[in-house]
Parts: sequence; C-alpha cells; structure tokens
Amino acid sequence: MSDKPQKQHSPISWIPSVYFAMGLPNVALSLMSVIMMVDLGIDEAKITFWASLLVLPYSLKPLWSPVLEMYGSKRWFVVATQFISGICFTLIAFCLPLPFYFSFTIALMAIIGFSGATHDIATDGIYLTTLSKKVQAKYIGWQGAFFNLAKVMANGGLVWLAGKLMRHFQTTNPEKATVYAWMIIMAVLGLMMIFLSVYHFFVLPKGGSATNNPKSLAQSMSSFATVFKEFFTKKHIIIYICFIVCYRLTEGFAIRMLPIFLKDSRAVGGLGLDNEYVGLIYGTLGTLAFILGSILGGYYIAHFGLKKVLFSLVCIFNIPFVIYLLFACYQPDNLVLIASGLVSEYFCYGFGFVGLTLFMMQQVATGSHAMAHYAFASGIMNLGFMLPGMISGWLYQQVGFQWFFAIALLLAVPVFVLAKKVPFVAVGSGNE
Repeated sequence: MSDKPQKQHSPISWIPSVYFAMGLPNVALSLMSVIMMVDLGIDEAKITFWASLLVLPYSLKPLWSPVLEMYGSKRWFVVATQFISGICFTLIAFCLPLPFYFSFTIALMAIIGFSGATHDIATDGIYLTTLSKKVQAKYIGWQGAFFNLAKVMANGGLVWLAGKLMRHFQTTNPEKATVYAWMIIMAVLGLMMIFLSVYHFFVLPKGGSATNNPKSLAQSMSSFATVFKEFFTKKHIIIYICFIVCYRLTEGFAIRMLPIFLKDSRAVGGLGLDNEYVGLIYGTLGTLAFILGSILGGYYIAHFGLKKVLFSLVCIFNIPFVIYLLFACYQPDNLVLIASGLVSEYFCYGFGFVGLTLFMMQQVATGSHAMAHYAFASGIMNLGFMLPGMISGWLYQQVGFQWFFAIALLLAVPVFVLAKKVPFVAVGSGNE
C-alpha cells in the first residue's frame, strides 16, 4: 500500500455534506417516522413510544465514544455508518409491504439509531482533530445550517413528496397507496446515504488515527471512569443537570404529538392537515425559521451576555407550546393563520434553544475534558427529551389534545424557576 500523503480537500468540500448526512438519519427517526406510522395507521401511543426510544443511542453515545478512538480512522467510521444507514433505509422500503413490517422497521431503525449516533461521534472528531481553531470557527455556521437543511429536505421535501405520491397511487391502487409512497421515500433516503458514503470516502480527511490514546480496552475504560467521575463531581452539577433536563422537558413531551396533532381529523381535536401542507409549512418554512431564529439568538446572547438573557430565552423557547394549546382549543381552519403560528413556533424554538447549547458549553463543559463533558451534557439533555416523549401518546389518549398541551405547559414551570436560580461560575460566559 502506498504511503504517500492523502490529498487534503478544502473543508467546504466535506463539512456541508457530512453534517447534512448527520442530520438525515436523526430527523428520519425522530420526525419522519412519526408521520409515516400515522399514515400507515399505527396506534398513537405505540408511535410516540417507539419514535422516542429509537433516538436513545444519541443519548448513550458517550458510553462508546472512547472506544472509537482506539480503532481505525474517524473517516472509516463516518463512511461505514453512512453506508450502513443507507442499506437499512433501503431494507425498510422492502419491508413495508410485508405482514410484520412494523417489527422489521423498528429493528432496522434501531440499527440506524446506533449507526447515526456513532456517525455523530466520528464526524465531530474529524472536525476537532483536522481543523485549526480558526478554521473551526470559520465553518461552525455551516454545521448547523446543513444539519438543519437535512430537516428541510426530509421533514419538508420528502414528506411533501410522500403526500404527492399517495395522491398519485390513489388512482391506481388505493389500498396500497400509502405503502408504495413510503417505500419510495425510504428508498430515496437509502440511496442518498449510500451516495454520501461513497462521496465522503474520497473527500474526507482521515481525522485522528490515535497516537496518544489508550492502547487497550482496559486503559480506555480507566480513562473513561476518570472523565466520568470528574463530570459528576463538578461544583453545582446537580442543579446543572436538573436545568438541562427541565429546559427541554416540555418540548420532549409535546414534540412527538405535534405531527399527529397536525394530521389528525378535526373531529378528534386535530387540525386535519395533509402531508403536502405539513411538509411545506412544518418541515420546510418552519425549519428555515428555526435557522434564522438560531442565528439571531446567538447575536442576542453575544450582545447582552448569557446570564442576563437566560430567563428571556426560556420564555421565548416555551412560546411554541402556548401556540399549540391555542390551536388545540380553537382549531383554526385558516391555513395562513396556522402557517404563521407554526413558523413563529419554529423561530422561537431556534432562538431559545441556543441558550441551552451555550450554557452547556460555557458552564457545564469546562475544564480539561471539555469535549467529553459536553458529550455527557448533551447525552443527558437527549435523555430528558426522550423519556417524556415515550408516554406522550398514552397520555393524549387519556385526556385529548387540549388537556395534553395544557399539561405540557405546566411541565415548563420548573425551568422558569431554575433559570432564576442556576449559578454561573465559569468566567468568560458573559456574566461579568
């Protein structure tokens, strides 16, 4: 094998595409799967439970991240996980017409969840180990933009396409129209991931074949134990964990039900929207509003300092759940009003979410193990987001949409209290 150095491609040739590839499986598991299962007639409690559980690997990824440092290059992990996810999406397309499609689909999506979480670790590793801090800062905006562009593509464009395909197949095979439409969507996702895998094989830098890392699994586990202990013995870590979990508690509780609420008939309290409209407004315009809100939220924090604006960010972050409750109470039928509400909801969500991200970076992930501790904090955040979603469908079935969204708002009370009490101890966080 030749030892000549690998040609270094410009970061612009791989950063947008690799973070787009990071976003596709994530949004397919957390949002698209909900819409697909609703279309296929699956029970709401079953949908929200499994859609929430499927993203568990994204919460647990810190547990195997030290092991990835020991074997191969990070590029190999990125390419392999993209290819595995692509194959699994393609297999889902073939499974949908089968009698036991639900079990097969959940199993394949579980593989995608583990593969996608591993892809996240390796991708961030490439970014951190191959780019200088100056270059990292230059391209940080591209990360978020293309990760969220994946949301636009999947939860917007592909959901819209699913609606168009269902209408098309209704004229030729109405009984199988939904299945055929989602077979095509899953196949498209699979081909996209396989194409991205091949592309990144040629353009990605190797990204950190380890040199000073543990030489054995035992050493790796010992190092992990030290990092773990240092995280949970940080000053104020208990209140920090409570704040991280409570920040997204209402979101985790309500967000799984939102696609169901938008699509369910008005007779049962929903808004009765079709896939094309949900894809256009909720998936496309809403995600673009999220990106804009995130950018402006960053400037807002930079100008005033995180400590001064944290409570206002919590308020803005929870505005969407007031909108959901009003929609559930009054069930508006004006599509412009509904679209305006959903776009405003996503803008507020993006604006407020950056507060939690920066809090974890500036207050929780401090010290000599900043990257690992940020992974721990984000894992705890995802777990707090996942668990309430698992029971949301069951609770809706007991109380209906109006009381469901009212209860979701009540769950936001703790974070308002904590936002006033949470201590700021790290310097350089805008609190001087």
